[in-house]
Amino acid sequence: MLPITEKSLRASFVNASRKESTDLVLPADFETIDWSTRDYLGWRDPKIGKRAYAIVPTLDGELIGILFRQADASPLSRPQCSWCQDVKLPNSVVFYSAKRSGPSGRNGNTVGTLVCEEFQCSHNVRQLPPPAYEGYDVEAARFQRIEDLQLRAASFAAAV
Repeated sequence: MLPITEKSLRASFVNASRKESTDLVLPADFETIDWSTRDYLGWRDPKIGKRAYAIVPTLDGELIGILFRQADASPLSRPQCSWCQDVKLPNSVVFYSAKRSGPSGRNGNTVGTLVCEEFQCSHNVRQLPPPAYEGYDVEAARFQRIEDLQLRAASFAAAV
C-alpha cells in the first residue's frame, strides 16, 4: 500500500458523513506505519467501541474509506476471516457491517463481512504457510495469499 496523508484518508470515506469523517480518531501509530507491509489500513475507534474504519485501495489505486459497525452478537462458532482467510485463527474474527454509499445507504441498506477484529489480515497473509507437500513453494503461496487479500478487500469496498 502506498503511504496516505490524513487529508486523503478523511476524504476517502464513501459511507460516512462529513462530521463522522472529520471526528474520527486516527490510529495511534499513523505517523509511523510501515506502509510496505499493509494491503489496507484498518483500525478500531478508541472512543466508540463498536466503530471501526478501513481504507482500502481499489485495483486501480483509488482509496475507498469504509466506516464499520461491529455487530452486538458474537458468532456461536469460531469464524474464519473473509478477507485473509487465515486458517490458523491467531486472533478474533467479528462481524462488521457497513452502510452502503449513496442513496442506497441513505435508505438503510448495508453489507457485512467477517473480518479480523483488529484488522490483522496484512500480517496474517505474510506468515509463511506450512508446506502442503514436498517441493511446495511456500513463497509463491504467501504471495498468492497477499494478492487474494487485496482482491477480496477491494471487492468488499466496491460493494459498499
